Amino acid sequence: MLKENFKKTVNALPGIAKFLLAGAVVFAISLLAPNNVQLKYTFENGERWKYEDLYAPFDFAITKSQEETTADIDKVNKSFSPYYKVDLSTSGTQKQAFTAAFEKELDLVRGQGIYDDILLKTDNYRQYGLTLIDKLYEEGIIALHPDHQLKDKDFVINVLSGSVAEKKTLTAFLTKEKVSEIIGDSLFNSGLKDAEFLIPLLETTFVPNILYAPALTKRFLDAELQELSTTRGAIHEGDLVIKNGDFITQDKYQELLSFSERYHDEMNVQYTYWNVFGGYFLLIALVIAIFIFYLQHNEKQVFAKFSNLLFLLMWIFIYSYLVHLMEQIDSQNTWLLPFAVAPIVIKNFYNDRLALFTHISVVLIAGIISSLDYEFAYVQITAGVVAVLTNTETRFWSRFFNSIFLIFATYMLAYLGLSLIRAGNIYAVDTQIILLLGVSSGLTLLAYPLIPLMEKLFGFTSAITLAELSDLNRPLLKELSLKAPGTLQHSLQVANLAEAAARRIGANALLVKVGAHYHDIGKMKQAAFFIENQGSENPHDTLNDPFESARIITSHVTEGVRLAKKHRLPTVIIDFIRTHHGTTRAEYFYRKFVNENPDAEVDEKAFTYEGPKPRTKEETILMIADSLEAASKSLKQPTEKDIEALVHHIVDGKIKNKQLDDSALTFKELQECIDEIKKLLTSIHHIRVAYPGEKKKE
Repeated sequence: MLKENFKKTVNALPGIAKFLLAGAVVFAISLLAPNNVQLKYTFENGERWKYEDLYAPFDFAITKSQEETTADIDKVNKSFSPYYKVDLSTSGTQKQAFTAAFEKELDLVRGQGIYDDILLKTDNYRQYGLTLIDKLYEEGIIALHPDHQLKDKDFVINVLSGSVAEKKTLTAFLTKEKVSEIIGDSLFNSGLKDAEFLIPLLETTFVPNILYAPALTKRFLDAELQELSTTRGAIHEGDLVIKNGDFITQDKYQELLSFSERYHDEMNVQYTYWNVFGGYFLLIALVIAIFIFYLQHNEKQVFAKFSNLLFLLMWIFIYSYLVHLMEQIDSQNTWLLPFAVAPIVIKNFYNDRLALFTHISVVLIAGIISSLDYEFAYVQITAGVVAVLTNTETRFWSRFFNSIFLIFATYMLAYLGLSLIRAGNIYAVDTQIILLLGVSSGLTLLAYPLIPLMEKLFGFTSAITLAELSDLNRPLLKELSLKAPGTLQHSLQVANLAEAAARRIGANALLVKVGAHYHDIGKMKQAAFFIENQGSENPHDTLNDPFESARIITSHVTEGVRLAKKHRLPTVIIDFIRTHHGTTRAEYFYRKFVNENPDAEVDEKAFTYEGPKPRTKEETILMIADSLEAASKSLKQPTEKDIEALVHHIVDGKIKNKQLDDSALTFKELQECIDEIKKLLTSIHHIRVAYPGEKKKE
């Protein structure tokens, strides 16, 4: 009992792991969701208010728009008076420098017979220079910052002298150019005989004593900017904010934004983070649960493998994470994400329905954690439907680009329609979003490199790989043509029948065609024992051992699997080799043994293929096409009725022997496949209606 319970537990582990994976994805995505309460209203500038009359449930201030705030900042920047600082030590320093230069120059002119007046009245000249220095520095010499050099004379600055700041215009100060003019004029009118002696000394003495104070300017400018009001008026509790059907003007839009901000503040005080997290968790869990339910009941073969579920849930998580990142930058950037990539990649490995269902799940969850409204979900779901409906096989570049163009056109039309509904005119179309959608369409090209990458990571087989494997010059098929040419011809005929039947019901025609090419490669080992490769002699006649003959015949499946693995064929192709005979018997040798040994007990396993039975639609089609093509070779000059009887006999035998019990093929699809194969077999055997008077050939 304990052993049985342990086995049950072990057998249940893969199923438990799948649900744990789904739960982990739900939890991880919930952590990415916003951690605040969401307003139930969505609105845009220029739209009509589509909800009931909105009355303010609390007092709130009306915040200024970005344009208003920017205008206020510009106004402050233009009216602000920068700060300059007086260097009180400059006058004394420059007087010392003048005195030293004066004495040095005086020593040079002594004994040269020039500047006699200076030698006689040295103190007068020295004192005149020092007095002029005091006078000019008292007035102030300014070094204008480059930003202020083009300002007019009435430009006001703050001049800090010691601890006292005083507002003054630029006309109150001297510049270096003005100082040079004053020196010349003053000395010319000084009455000093050798006044020119002082000109070069004084011109090199003066440096600005009023200097720009950047740190001080920034500090006071920042203080003024911080004092700017971010609001313009208020709305009180009970006041009507907007009526149902009213247009949302710029002012109303700003009031609604202010209400939204205050609403979040109010609600987040009342509700804890875990309450909000719980809400997002429930919404995301609901979508994932529906997705898992769909897989369990409609895609059983996909759900059976853990790697398949991981692959599909991976897309939901990746897009959720990308939306979360975009929201951190700017919610509008979410339009940039190429949501159509997921259905294109999934379609290449699975079917249209699963690709579409996964895409819808991706967009629904992305919409939950995004701040964008229903328009985002509508546009993305519509584009995803187009991606699934169009031929997006990446091995055909022209078709792939056509699909991308159609996706882009869908984006444009959907967004244009929504914009017209929202604002009533085409001028309301946001060109930034149009640009983002255009880039998103271009990024859909990422599907091309992602398909081979996913193929390697998850062991899938893409259409590109299948197309390569269908080349008859591949080493394995080349070897088959040399060692078992009859088998190759049989395989090609089966491929034609199976491909046509698959196309008829919408199954994967390329996959079943490639599976048909390789399904009998195991016959190469002992090719002569198979009828299509025999000449006039049959090796089974000389062998005369039904058991050994049956072993050789059935072993072509296991040998085929061995060769396929050796040549690294995809698992999906190997499955065709395993299942194309299901668990049927090598009937001819079984009957032969029974007839030769009527009283002996028969071990049916010795005459039976290992299987398993075909499970997918494509595997089932190959089994039927293989049996019908081989059986039709036994008919000589068959009529249409002969072929129809043969087809029904073979198919009824498969059903009676329960070979189709595990198949995903429906009875309706089976009948359509039979009709298609009958039509082709009739064509292959050149059956036509006899004309009047024409004798039927015997």
